[in-house]
Amino acid sequence: MTPPTDRQIFEGEIATYWLDDDGILISLSKSPRRTVGNITENIALVRQITNNKKVPLLIYLSNSPVPDKETRRFVTKELPNVYTAMAMVSKPGLASIIMNVLFKLKQPPIPMKNFTDDKQAKEWLKQYL
Repeated sequence: MTPPTDRQIFEGEIATYWLDDDGILISLSKSPRRTVGNITENIALVRQITNNKKVPLLIYLSNSPVPDKETRRFVTKELPNVYTAMAMVSKPGLASIIMNVLFKLKQPPIPMKNFTDDKQAKEWLKQYL
């Protein structure tokens, strides 16, 4: 997946973002380790892009190191403040591994679903606009 050329693109340390025509935030994940610091910066970037409006997120996952426990706890707390739902598009298995690491033994704080097809992911997210 490559960013489109017909809209504004936003670059962050952990992802590249743009809004699609429906208002879904699209994210191309990058591979650095997630930390409380770069997640905090990323949340500020997302809020800037969305004008502080909670939106559904379609994220194209990449391999990245497992975040530490404090970062996982921070992500769990902050997700509902910026997103209404999250669809993760990846090769089979990758999203499941990430979900298991981030939310082991707990339900995710927002609706989340794994996909291998981005069209299906967008259709699912539209209910959360």
